[in-house]
Amino acid sequence: MKLYDEVIAHINETLSAYQAKTLPVGETNWSDVGKAKMILRSEMAYELGGDRLPALGSTIVTNSQDLVPQDEIVLYGLDLPEISKDQPYARITFVRTDESAMGEGNDLYNAIHRIEYFRYHVFPEGFMMRVSAASERECVRVGSEALDKGLDFAKIGNFMIDALHVHKDVQAVKVIFVTLPEADYDSLREDYKMTKKITDTIDHMLKDVNMDCNSCSLQEVCDEVEGMKELHFGISHNSLA
Repeated sequence: MKLYDEVIAHINETLSAYQAKTLPVGETNWSDVGKAKMILRSEMAYELGGDRLPALGSTIVTNSQDLVPQDEIVLYGLDLPEISKDQPYARITFVRTDESAMGEGNDLYNAIHRIEYFRYHVFPEGFMMRVSAASERECVRVGSEALDKGLDFAKIGNFMIDALHVHKDVQAVKVIFVTLPEADYDSLREDYKMTKKITDTIDHMLKDVNMDCNSCSLQEVCDEVEGMKELHFGISHNSLA
């Protein structure tokens, strides 16, 4: 499944212009509050993506070992203890899966969504993710008390890796955090939108497997994305079998 590989390659190209810091991967060693817990403005140190700053969260699936060879956490910009005011923010997660376990058709679509939705089920102490699907934003309130206890991106990254490995078909996870003011967040957002278009196109195929490709509004996505037409023909063939 190479559906999202070009998007991942473009993100890597965009971020290659900046200096990266690799953070340690290992035991999470951070408290899980177990459910969504409000951090009031009076309790927070700052907000990542606050005050209309860029705020992006994206989770992208691949089967490529070259793109995601192992679990990894990468940071572009300041770490949480180094930040003193609101900053722009992007959280980009590449997830390598077992292609044979992901299935086809509805099984594939549902598997992709289960992995994407991990962000609604992680509750690290002092790191309140605020997700708005409508405005395509993912910002974070960071608690002052949690920072005093040693909260940093390594802990959050490991927390997310552990949460994704709960899925049996997940083989490796690369979590990328970006807090650089000068980073190209517009480009990263366009990549996020392309990822969403690809997933929406899979859904469209499942709902109308016999559609006329020449009249489909999503034909451009199929033409651009490697593996999309093969997926469509596979869905159509299976529906007629």
